[in-house]
Amino acid sequence: MSNNINSIAVLGSGTMGAGIAALCLEKGFKVLLLDISDEAVVKGKNLILDEKYKMLSDKNFISNLEIGVFSKDFSKISQYDWICEAVVEDIDIKKNIFNKIEEHRKDGSIVSSNTSGIPLRDIVKGMPDRMLRDVCITHFFNPVKVMKLCELIPGNQTSEEVKNTLKFFLGDILGKGVVNAKDTVNFIGNRIGCFFMLKGLYEGRVARNNNITIEKMDALLSKPVGLPPTGLYGLIDLIGLDVMYSVGKNLEINLPKEDLGRKYVSLPKEEKKLYENGQLGRKTGGGFYRIKKQDDGQKIKEVYDLEKEIWLPSKKETINENLDLMLKSTIEGTYIWNVMGQTLLYAADLIPEIAEDIVNIDNAMKWGFAWNKGPFEMLDELGPLKVIEKCNNHNIRIPKMLQTLKDSSKSHFYSSEQEFLNLNGEYEKIKL
Repeated sequence: MSNNINSIAVLGSGTMGAGIAALCLEKGFKVLLLDISDEAVVKGKNLILDEKYKMLSDKNFISNLEIGVFSKDFSKISQYDWICEAVVEDIDIKKNIFNKIEEHRKDGSIVSSNTSGIPLRDIVKGMPDRMLRDVCITHFFNPVKVMKLCELIPGNQTSEEVKNTLKFFLGDILGKGVVNAKDTVNFIGNRIGCFFMLKGLYEGRVARNNNITIEKMDALLSKPVGLPPTGLYGLIDLIGLDVMYSVGKNLEINLPKEDLGRKYVSLPKEEKKLYENGQLGRKTGGGFYRIKKQDDGQKIKEVYDLEKEIWLPSKKETINENLDLMLKSTIEGTYIWNVMGQTLLYAADLIPEIAEDIVNIDNAMKWGFAWNKGPFEMLDELGPLKVIEKCNNHNIRIPKMLQTLKDSSKSHFYSSEQEFLNLNGEYEKIKL
């Protein structure tokens, strides 16, 4: 197998497929883009060229793109070094595509799936060793050009050469921040990020009963904890309640039996009603928030009252606090602890299940969800021993990595010498 990737075939020309194809074109590579119909693939090409999305810095790069359809042009993948599948999140469709890839690809080509949560082992189950040696998941985040994260997930039989080739190409050539993840449900970023969002929705009901508004919850879960200004509800409006519903169904099927996230795989009844009514978020003109145009042309922001089921004027909230607020026994502090604090504890219990070390988890959340700091960096800011004390005071089981830190007699997950605490409770150099 060559260590060089000089050409890329992308299967599926939707938002993700078009984004991956555009990024490869931007770097000067020959790209084949295929989809189920001429209409679909032309739409994908137009998406790449659309000024609104700015996928290409120079439209002349499009000259390196060839488009086609599965029924007539699939055999052309035999000319390409890396074949990246980016079709819809349906296991049966992906398995069918992978069987066709194996039929037509050349020896030594690398194959990957851009899936956000379907385990690789399910996609390639029953496939020959030839495929199992050459396959990985390459999970890009949307929009591909903007988001730094790409999760790289090998299978049990994936060769070291394939892993190293893809990691170099994704990182050094395409400029992505590559994290090494394991073949577990939702991998790293979405496993932790979806726990944060779904847990947050459940805690939202409690908070509203304590007279904390949606606007205030979003303010609490943004600047004070180092998250983007969308907070929680604004983020879910951006993603869509339909996506969250599907994510929950996938988690329900694939989460380990004892996983804490199992309590939150279904939408709370208030959010479920919004989903059933088609009030999904920005894509439908409103979810938890909406922009309403007045008769005089003025635009006002409104927020949806989940209990009264009416729209109300949204009030801007500003919280001048920092992460330490979650350690305080106030209504606001308790809310942050119950959402973000529990998310940090959840992350601290997932090593080595989803990643071998804390660095990959921290990078995944910073690069994929735009957190200022990763979970273990936040724990260091809070003081891990203070967090352990709070857990003890609330009869919460100490998560694995916090227990490792406690047993090691260390006070922080990162040292001042560019080191991180490993599974053995020892500091290890961060590989830059």
